[in-house]
Amino acid sequence: MTAELVRGQNRQLPQVRLEVRVSAGTPIVAGATLSDEQGRVPGTEWVAHPGKPVLRGLEVSGQAAADHRLAFDLDALPESVHRVTVLLALPTGIGGPVRFGAVAAPFVAVTGLDGSQVATYSITGLDSESAVIALELYRRQGSWKVRAVGQGYAGGLAALFMDQGLPEARQLADSINEAVVRGLARSVAPPPPRPPGGDRARRTTAPAPPQGPPGTMAPAQHQGPPGLPQQGRPYDITDAPVPVAQPALGGPVDQHPGRHTAPPPAAPAGQAAQPIAGDATGWSMEERLYNQVWGMFEDLARTVAAYRSAVDFADSRLEKELDEALADPRARLGRQGDAARDAAQARHAHLVNQARAALDRDLTQLIAESDVVEPALPPAFARWDSPVWQGYRVPTEIPMAVRLGDLHLPESESLHIPMLVRLPLERGLWIDSGRSGSPDPLVDPDELRRLAMDVAVAHASRLLAVYPPGAFAVHVIDPAGSGAPALAPLVRSGVLATAPAVGAAGVADALTRLTQRVDLVQMAVRGGASDSLPPGVDTARQLLVVNDFPHGFDDRAVNQLRYLADEGPDVGVHLMMVADREDAAAYGPLLDPLWRSLLRVTPAPDDHLADPWVGHAWTYEPPRLPKGSQVLGRVLTQVAEARRSWNG
Repeated sequence: MTAELVRGQNRQLPQVRLEVRVSAGTPIVAGATLSDEQGRVPGTEWVAHPGKPVLRGLEVSGQAAADHRLAFDLDALPESVHRVTVLLALPTGIGGPVRFGAVAAPFVAVTGLDGSQVATYSITGLDSESAVIALELYRRQGSWKVRAVGQGYAGGLAALFMDQGLPEARQLADSINEAVVRGLARSVAPPPPRPPGGDRARRTTAPAPPQGPPGTMAPAQHQGPPGLPQQGRPYDITDAPVPVAQPALGGPVDQHPGRHTAPPPAAPAGQAAQPIAGDATGWSMEERLYNQVWGMFEDLARTVAAYRSAVDFADSRLEKELDEALADPRARLGRQGDAARDAAQARHAHLVNQARAALDRDLTQLIAESDVVEPALPPAFARWDSPVWQGYRVPTEIPMAVRLGDLHLPESESLHIPMLVRLPLERGLWIDSGRSGSPDPLVDPDELRRLAMDVAVAHASRLLAVYPPGAFAVHVIDPAGSGAPALAPLVRSGVLATAPAVGAAGVADALTRLTQRVDLVQMAVRGGASDSLPPGVDTARQLLVVNDFPHGFDDRAVNQLRYLADEGPDVGVHLMMVADREDAAAYGPLLDPLWRSLLRVTPAPDDHLADPWVGHAWTYEPPRLPKGSQVLGRVLTQVAEARRSWNG
């Protein structure tokens, strides 16, 4: 039976392996500190936080999020640990709320691994506090108990850590906030929630989930595809204080309602449903496919998280059993010790094999779904080698999203998930031409720079291809002309708004024109006169591709780039940087806000992106044109012809 705790109340914990689930409605940091019998935290190594999410016996989320799951194996904690403090904090430096009094009361639930609730606690009564101790898990007479605390700190994490006796409190708080900002910069933004209302019927009658406040960045949302009830995700819970039952070990992957929720009429009873392209909620086939891809992305993140958690538990259990076997000097040698070690190894192998079997089953199911979804994707979502490009026609409407490459995990090399990013772009792109974008240290730097420009041209071409005529324009800054070979398809087809800008004068002119456009549109929007822009202002969305930064850029140009990155997306100006960050190190911290505002992608496979639910390190695969293919030239030619016809 669930106990609804109030501040100061405690309850016996019936098990030692459990989760603490947090739902806040806004991005927060979740962490935990370990303390000794006197309640002291000896050092920063006893604190689990986004910069160091795993300690022996516990794991927290690696990024700020609206919802979290913190996993605990209390028996695996060091013997010197007598108390675990669960803390929550509002992150700084991301433009969100700065006090808990301005947001909904955080809801905390202690659950078993099957989702059954042990205790819940709504942290009310907060005002100016920006950090709070939510719960304490503590030893008492050989067993573990949970206490609702709710003690807030207006001084944030630094004040909280100082109260726990950490001498490095301020430095630790700063490092946590830095880790949160880094996580924000590397996360793929999730789909926004569906806006309330609307007169078009849904494809299914499944109820919509409670809607949180809309946001723009991945850690701020932690919501699945719009219109889909939220299922139990690692480090995620539903917005309502209701437990979500997790599948038993060996059960099928926990898919979204609307995706394979029932076998087709022809399927025998008990047989799994055959995958169907577009088998998700949505008002159109495009939206259903988009939601289906995001559902597959989330399911893969969740099933891999379950596998890794099971393996971690098996490893910690093996370590504990071996320690116990070696603790008795009489059992270290001889048959008794060998039998204990063999039994521990056998139990470990059984648990790992069981987890791998569940993962393989889920991967097989998702691969079968991918095999039918991939060929059905429209051009905006499809790979460049898809047959859909052979019948390409310039669209008349802007699509929901665009594909920027593929994502996969080490456990799922054969399953690649399309990386779909909503349109219009909310963040610019930084295509890293440095060596950090390749796992191979022998890759030629010149080859990486060439590949980076090829990726930039592929992205720019796709954006031109998926927008209606006259709705999207591309500008290029190439100070030294080094990108000319890669830019040739754009130049030959005539799809560029202007010729590539070269030299210092060309750089200054291109940046001045676009910053003036941002200023004009901002003034018009703020003054309620969007229809009164001067005749010469191009109202189409603009993409600026910048090659070979920082060569050819002075301080004024750097500030203009930062301005475009910060202010441009809201008024239709987007930035795509092709640059090696190490080359720009001379500018120091001046460029840090610029890099953080852009989504980093690479010209070679690299595991630097994170999902918006668990924070796995996903390997990004850039888009590749088939060798010898003429598809890009044909597509750009059609775009140019459609633009000429549209201009009359």
